[in-house]
This record gives sequence, structure tokens and C-alpha cells, in this order.
Amino acid sequence: MAYEVTATRRRPQKFEDLIGQEFVAATLKNSIQSGKIAHAYLFSGPRGCGKTSTARIFAKALNCEKGPTPSPCGECSACKEITKGSSLDVIEIDGASNTSVNDVRQIKDEVQFPPNSSRYKIYIIDEVHMLSNSAFNALLKTIEEPPEYIIFIFATTELQKVPATIKSRCQQFNFRLVPIEKIKEQLALAAAEINIQADDEALYWIAKESTGSMRDAYTLFDQVAAFSESHITYEKIRDKLGLVGTDRLNALFEECAGANPSGAEDKLNEFLQAGISIEQLITNSADYLRSLLLIKNGIAKESLLGQDSARFSKAVLDSWTNVQIERALSIFLNLYRDIRYSLSPRYEIDLAFSRLCWLKEYVSPAEVKVAVDQARSLLATSPGGTPQDFSDGAEIGLGGAPKEFHPEPMTEMPTDPDLIKDALISSFSLEDEALASLLKNTDEWTFDGQKICANISDAFQKSRIEGRVQTLRTRMSQMWGKDLLFEVQEQAPVVEEKKEVKIPDEVNLLVKVFKGEIVGGKV
Repeated sequence: MAYEVTATRRRPQKFEDLIGQEFVAATLKNSIQSGKIAHAYLFSGPRGCGKTSTARIFAKALNCEKGPTPSPCGECSACKEITKGSSLDVIEIDGASNTSVNDVRQIKDEVQFPPNSSRYKIYIIDEVHMLSNSAFNALLKTIEEPPEYIIFIFATTELQKVPATIKSRCQQFNFRLVPIEKIKEQLALAAAEINIQADDEALYWIAKESTGSMRDAYTLFDQVAAFSESHITYEKIRDKLGLVGTDRLNALFEECAGANPSGAEDKLNEFLQAGISIEQLITNSADYLRSLLLIKNGIAKESLLGQDSARFSKAVLDSWTNVQIERALSIFLNLYRDIRYSLSPRYEIDLAFSRLCWLKEYVSPAEVKVAVDQARSLLATSPGGTPQDFSDGAEIGLGGAPKEFHPEPMTEMPTDPDLIKDALISSFSLEDEALASLLKNTDEWTFDGQKICANISDAFQKSRIEGRVQTLRTRMSQMWGKDLLFEVQEQAPVVEEKKEVKIPDEVNLLVKVFKGEIVGGKV
């Protein structure tokens, strides 16, 4: 008997065989039982999830000799012909290769003739979104008011490309991706049918790689079964398909978690020399990091991880935080996009793993904010340990002043002007950094017991200090209990006279010999 691929051999033949589409199957069965059969249906959903198979089952249910029935017998001539694709009354059309208006006109002419031997003449148009706008327009009247024996079933993977005028004339059914657990169950049954032993881990990997498509899962299963002989294992899949595998990734990422760039580079070079492609390594690394992130968040479901959580390195999980693993995952997601335009993909992946070796030092913006808040809380505490009041809007370094000031009690006021200057600068350094900075730029303070005079060479800074004189007087009164005057004077900047520098004879000799000149410098 000729070989038949698994996807064809296990194509659903009744509504109960549809995997993951229970809602669609139940709705169609109820409509048949109640006799409420529409004249046009639109099946949409991702590839390989059962749209065309459902259309054929529905056609058999309507044209079965025992029907219309939700459970076609599969034994009558109508059922067998539909299963083989040879029925004259169930016409399957590929929308991708019959896109013109002339193809639709042919359908319009054919619908005038009743079915040959069946109850309904059914048109199944696959990939209907590929039809041209003119073809869609030509279909409008036909699908809105067709003869009572005509039923249209449209299937598409891109619902958004189907015109709204077509959608409004059809009953719409949205097909969903098949869950991984159900795909794995079907793969196990397929393996048992052909007497092949398959490990659960290998079947989980195939189911995960199919991304919810039963047809993709069966196709990959056939490929794996071809080189696995009588026993499908994850190790065979890993070696034959050039996968890295969890054990190898554990060793590589343990070097990164241990901040060992040389060891990580040796492991990386070993994998690439073994024939593993850079794209495959990036994909497997991203999947590995995703699994680590799930485990760190308390998710150990095997269907999500693809394998037992115990297989992942505990050393890597303990070394990196959730935020650091998120950062590592984003590195590989960006790397997969960047290597398409890179000078050298090898350089890119070397750089990525080098960054992973220093991942422990990565600090997220959220952690920086927490550290800044903690530092601000410490800075906002007075020397006596009492938090200062910033309720009137004063901010550190923004030139505001606190609502109240509680200086440490002083026994007496210093008489040295420099000590008075330092005390005032220290007093304003936390809550009024701008004023403290202005005071630092002054020089030659004098104090006669009643008035403090300060000199400054910049007129603009002088005017700013004069606008804050009352603040300075209030602060000095609070600190020393004295009402003192404060005056700031502008002082002309001191210009140093240029001194004539005598050039040594040795330098003049060098200038003469090398025909040069002295352009600057100190002697």
C-alpha cells in the first residue's frame, strides 16, 4: 500500500474528530439538527487548524444518504465521494489560483444547474481572501440570494482581507489554535498507529514547535519519525536537527552566570564548530531564557516549558534575578532582528554572550529609582536625626528652603570670617544648594562684630546674593541669636601682569637648529 502522510491519514472524518474546535463542531451539529442551514459560511483561523476538514465534514453531513445528519455514516456513496474529493456536487476551489472575475462568472453560471445526485451543491473556496475585488463584487448577489440547493463555504487565514460586504452575507466561525496538550495526545496516537515508540519530552517538543497547528505537528512528526527509526527521543531530535538542547544550554549559561567570559566563549565556539547555526542557537537561547523566567515566576507547567522544570540549571536560576533574566531575553530578541543587517552574525552573538557574563551588574531603571529615593530620604534628614519638612515645595538642589529650620545649639558665634562663611555654606548645602553655591564663589569675608562683608567679582552673582540677604540674616539670627547685617561688594578681577620670561640658551639653540618657534608653555 502506498505511503500516506500522517496529516492525510488522520484527517478528521466527523465532527467528533475535530481537535480544539469544539464550539464550531457543536454549532454546526445543532444547526443541522434544527434544520437552520445557512446559504454561506466563512471559516477563518490560522493554518492547519481544521477549516477545510470541517467544510468537508459539513458537506458530508448535508449530503449523506441518511441526512442531513450531524453524524454522517461515511459508508454511502456520497460520503465516500466527498472523502476522496471526487464528488460532482462538492466543488473545492483554490482561491489563490482562481482569482479573476471570469472564474467567479463560471460559478455564477454553474449554480443555475441543480446537483447531480446529492441533496446540495456545495462550493468550498479555500483562501478566499486571494480573490480580486472584481471577483468579490461578482459574488455578492450570488451568495446573498442563491438557489435553495446551493451552499458556499469560504475558508481564509486572513480574515481582515475579506470585504465587509462578503462577511455580512456569511455566518462566521473563528477557528482557534490547538492547545499543546491536545496536539501531544494526537501525536501519541499517531505514533501508536505506526508502531513507533515516542518519549513524552520529544512529543512535547514537536507540539510546541507546531505553534498550535495540527497539520504542522503531523508534518514535523513525519520528519522526526523518518530518522528516529522505531523510537523517537528528544536526544535524537536535538542531534539530527542541530538543536542545542537544555543540557548544553545549562553549561553555556552557567559560564555566563559565573561571569566567566572565556569559558562562555569556549562553549559557544564548540557549539558553532559542531554545525549548529547561529540563528538556531539564538532561537534556542531565547526559548531557554523564557523558560527560566517562567520558573522564576513560579510556573512549572510542562506544556509551557516543553520539558520538566528540573532539567534547568539551578545555578543559573539562583544567580540571576527576574529583572536580569528579562534583560537577557530582550538581548536575544533584539539580536535575532539585528543579525539580518549585521556585518558579522558571529560578532553579534559573541557580544551578546559577553554581555550576559556581566549581567549581574545590570541595574534596572526601577532599581535606580528605589536607590535614589532611599538616598533622598537620607539626605532629607537633619544632623540631629529629625526628618526635615519639605511640605512647602522645597526640593533638594532646586533652590527652595525648608518650612522650618532647627539648627544645633551653638555656644557662641565664631569671630573668624572664614568660619562664619563655612558655617553658612554648610547650613544651606542641603535645602538651598543654589545659595550655598553663590556663597562659595565669594571671597575675602570681613566681620566687625555687627556687619559681615563679602566680595565677589561677578556682578550677576552679586545681584543674586543681594536678593537673598534677608534669608542670610534670618539664618544667622537662628544660628547665633544675633541680628547681623550682611553686605556684598563687587570686586574687580585681579589681572596678573605678564612677566618677561628669559628663554634659556639651550632652548634658543634647539629652535635655531630645528628651525622652529616657541608657541607656549612654561619654563
